[in-house]
Amino acid sequence: MDTRFSITNYHDAAAVTKQLDNLIRQPIYTIKPDALKDYEDNYFNKKCLKSKAMIDEAKQIIPGGVQHNLAFNYPFPLVFTKAAGAKLYDIDGNEYFDFLQAGGPTVLGSNPPEVRERVIDLLNNCGPSTGLFHEFEYKLAKKISDNIETVQMFRMLGSGTEACMAAVRVARLATKNKNIIKMGGAYHGWSDQLGYGIRVPGSKFTQASGVPLYLFKHTHEFFPNDLNDLEKKLRANMLRGGTAAVFIEPVGPESGTRPLDFNFNKGVERLCRKYGALLVFDEVVTAFRIGMAGAQGYYGVSPDLTIFGKVVAGGYPGAGGVGGKKEYMKYLGAGLDDSGTKVKKALIGGTMAATPVSCVAGYYTLEQIEKTNACQKAGQMGDRITAGLQEIIKKYGLPFVAFNQGSICHLETVGTMHFAIRWNRPWTIPDVLKETSVRKKEMEHMGAAYMAEGIVTLAGSRLYTSAAYSPEMIDETLARFDKVFANVALKS
Repeated sequence: MDTRFSITNYHDAAAVTKQLDNLIRQPIYTIKPDALKDYEDNYFNKKCLKSKAMIDEAKQIIPGGVQHNLAFNYPFPLVFTKAAGAKLYDIDGNEYFDFLQAGGPTVLGSNPPEVRERVIDLLNNCGPSTGLFHEFEYKLAKKISDNIETVQMFRMLGSGTEACMAAVRVARLATKNKNIIKMGGAYHGWSDQLGYGIRVPGSKFTQASGVPLYLFKHTHEFFPNDLNDLEKKLRANMLRGGTAAVFIEPVGPESGTRPLDFNFNKGVERLCRKYGALLVFDEVVTAFRIGMAGAQGYYGVSPDLTIFGKVVAGGYPGAGGVGGKKEYMKYLGAGLDDSGTKVKKALIGGTMAATPVSCVAGYYTLEQIEKTNACQKAGQMGDRITAGLQEIIKKYGLPFVAFNQGSICHLETVGTMHFAIRWNRPWTIPDVLKETSVRKKEMEHMGAAYMAEGIVTLAGSRLYTSAAYSPEMIDETLARFDKVFANVALKS
């Protein structure tokens, strides 16, 4: 097992949380209105005209004009036509540093030739899909199992959302219990049962429009980094059908936006064992980014089931799966288990899951990450950009907060994701949703300024580094951030 990890020094979660608490108590600092107008007039409305025209037409056909939740929509989405290494290029020919990285999976950088050439060869000889078994289904599953100790078996699916849905069904069959507990604020896909307590801890069902409330009867949330709250929920569930599984993102909700103490995951594991619940690690972002052994290898935790996402297909379609210990994964098979006992099979499927093209891309992506030590390299670039951002924040005397978990980097300028609702605190759901809406708008303004300076981020507050970055590229990016921060002031 490869035990090299992208995290050099683990952050002090309590200290970062204190900084974030202070940030949301502060008035909003954001890009000056005249500077934002200058970016709109002289960049977006002069240098991005083809994007603007295409999006205006797309809005007539596509709801909102764009298909992707990760697209940055202010003042309008840009149309990207090329991705290579650490760079993106839009339809107007503008060049950008790519810190979105397709939402995290491209640890090698975008469109690496070592993977692309294998995919092209596969397409020339087999085509993207046959509906039948391909040798790389086995090779990819074996590669994942060899690197992540708890993944004795692996089932590929079409997305992380599907994998989370499958894990819920497996957990209920395996434990005979009903309830699911998730960490408040975490995102485990958009299925009905797990669309609960997303983004804002304590928000319960309020951000799940279109989902009948009865579907949340057996879904509960606990406050991040609070083992006492988790145990309280586990204990309560003993009287209402037991807990089938506890779902967590191991670095914290929303890819570590709300950081966790280093030993927190071990505490969750201990409580799961005590109350007979399966521990489900959602490693959609962290697997093969924190390290080849996953975040679970870094924290020294043994989850029962692990959720995988985009990286297992190398950023190609068909990007998700669930893995875990044989005693639980048997519920995804049919017939008899090793003891000769008949096993009920969880109802899941995926006609386009584990296609030859996704498995080939995934296998060679993981091979290349391992061979080139890409996780550690990406993590070093994450450390460099975070340290640089902290210096610029200090230079301008801003209340912003920058921290990272290896190559997962956070730049909080308004703290939108740090709000929470705790029923013994003064914040109410309407207060929080109103405040986060105001702050989200200013986060979009900051993100637009970054974009105009040639920096693509995730929602203006998260940056993923890859092994394609060099120290010189990071330093150039920091110089661009400096230009933006020089034009930040207290919101009037």
